[in-house]
Amino acid sequence: MFVVGTAGHVDHGKSVLVHALSGIDPDRLPEEKERGMTIDLGFAWLKLPSGREVSIVDVPGHERFIKNMLAGVGGIDVALLIVAADEGVMPQTREHLAILDILRVERGIVVLTKKDLVDEDWLELVNLDVSEVIQDTSLAEASILAVSAYTREGLDELLAAIDRLLDDTQPKKDVGRPRLPIDRVFTVAGFGTVATGTLIGGQLSVGQELEILPSGIKTRIRGLQVHKHKVDTAMPGNRVAANLAGVDLHEVRRGDVVVTSRWLKPVKALDVKLQLLRGLPRPLLHNTPVTFHTGSSEVLGKVRLLEKDRLEPGEACWAQIVLAKPVATVKGDLFVIRSSQDTLGGGEVIATQAKRHRRFRSDVIESLVVLERGSAEESLVAALEEKQPIELSNLATRCNLSFLEAETAMQALVSEGKAVVLSGKGPNSVVISIRGLERTVKRIVGSHQNQFPLRRGMPKEELRNRLKITPQAFGSVVDQLTKNGILVDEETTVHLPGHQVRLSKEQQATINTFLKLLIDNPYTPPGESWPEPELLNMLVEQRQVVKVSDNVVFVASVYDEMVKRITDYITSNGKITVGEVKDLFETTRKYAVALMEYLDAKRITRRTGDERVLV
Repeated sequence: MFVVGTAGHVDHGKSVLVHALSGIDPDRLPEEKERGMTIDLGFAWLKLPSGREVSIVDVPGHERFIKNMLAGVGGIDVALLIVAADEGVMPQTREHLAILDILRVERGIVVLTKKDLVDEDWLELVNLDVSEVIQDTSLAEASILAVSAYTREGLDELLAAIDRLLDDTQPKKDVGRPRLPIDRVFTVAGFGTVATGTLIGGQLSVGQELEILPSGIKTRIRGLQVHKHKVDTAMPGNRVAANLAGVDLHEVRRGDVVVTSRWLKPVKALDVKLQLLRGLPRPLLHNTPVTFHTGSSEVLGKVRLLEKDRLEPGEACWAQIVLAKPVATVKGDLFVIRSSQDTLGGGEVIATQAKRHRRFRSDVIESLVVLERGSAEESLVAALEEKQPIELSNLATRCNLSFLEAETAMQALVSEGKAVVLSGKGPNSVVISIRGLERTVKRIVGSHQNQFPLRRGMPKEELRNRLKITPQAFGSVVDQLTKNGILVDEETTVHLPGHQVRLSKEQQATINTFLKLLIDNPYTPPGESWPEPELLNMLVEQRQVVKVSDNVVFVASVYDEMVKRITDYITSNGKITVGEVKDLFETTRKYAVALMEYLDAKRITRRTGDERVLV
């Protein structure tokens, strides 16, 4: 499921367009109906020509309601930047475009509404103006389409264009850490409190135990809806309405985040890379009070500039955001800061639970640069390349991450097949990157193959013990290494790709002589003149022979024939004795006893006194 969001100046036809596309009026408040403008977030949904269903978030355009716009724009996949053809680019057009740019919304369409009110020459001028405005923004490559919600001209083309953008849009990742940033809360008679938002990070299911952050209130999902349809499980990327059990309306509000328990801790200090918007009338000074927006949350705070005393419009620098109240956010989240009147800039959260840094310190800046180079997951992988295996608590220290961040990131790496937990739990868990594991496995298995060149591969259990990995994790690790082309899985053994048993002429001659002796004496094979143990083990692995005891070996085809004749005999007669086996194959008691004890061990037969029956 994908989310399409509108943006643009007040009264440029966003809600009318949504209504025309979906048949749903997103203006839900009486005041919105009376004033003919969107004040709060509106929601709708529609089915595209491909059959793909999408959610629509309609945001207010008036400057006084920018904070409501910010609450809805964070989770969108495709932006529709709405510009009325009869008015062209206006102040909130530019501000909304700047916000989309800060939040790195790269897929979008500029929609020129009210096409029916202008002639082609004017429309072309507006088109040129818009093209210039979107240059050097995340929507620089966006197509520009003119439509009329009243005549419906261009609506089909717009729907098809949205469909094409979504064709190569990656769905929201399911990393097993669901977050529902709440953008609307209300009550339903007979059901209680309902919270809505765009689900990210993982699935939510009916009955799931959750907590509401930052308050920490515990709750449970009583019911879920997606587009007014009841579902048992909601997937990331969906607009979700969650009926929360045991929570009063006054206990939850927009900006809260619903999460599974114990993985996300609200914070009041963040390290960030801050980008100031171009065109601002004045620089941003150190310790400037701001309003901090991330997800659907809005919190007062101040900006501590770490590299300079003033940040000029268009510049970027490292900073700390110190908040008046805690917010539930994670490394990599995007944010916007505003003054009381204007959007100032924004950027990316680099670290949460940040300690107060001394300003103008090169070591602090270098540490932040390292963290910026990749996500928390990438930071962990990079650190693992230097030292592994390693306990997760030590790894968190090396990466300058809280244990909570490291644990969350490691869970994502494991689910993505980039890292493995070898043993232990929590801070004492021993972890290794998949690339480090690949190198280790290549070394261990390669050494085994050099030591035992005649064996098909290394026993899996021996490899597991060498890696000191838990049985629960070992199976998935082998599957991953096999998928990555590092190992070849042969049921009970593994070997490196390209490994083959290669015999010398002398070894092959020894095997040929031995097999001929067995074939010449099928039911009484000789117990001497055996090849060396490694050659014999190779024949057993390749199932050319079956070793039924320390001194009895049959050719595999002979063994299979004997098993069939024995099982047929028991089926006809209900039982068999060692003496009858001896007579059946005209062999000696030595071979008959060895064979029947082997069949007992293989649970083909079962001994009852002096007789055998089928299992």
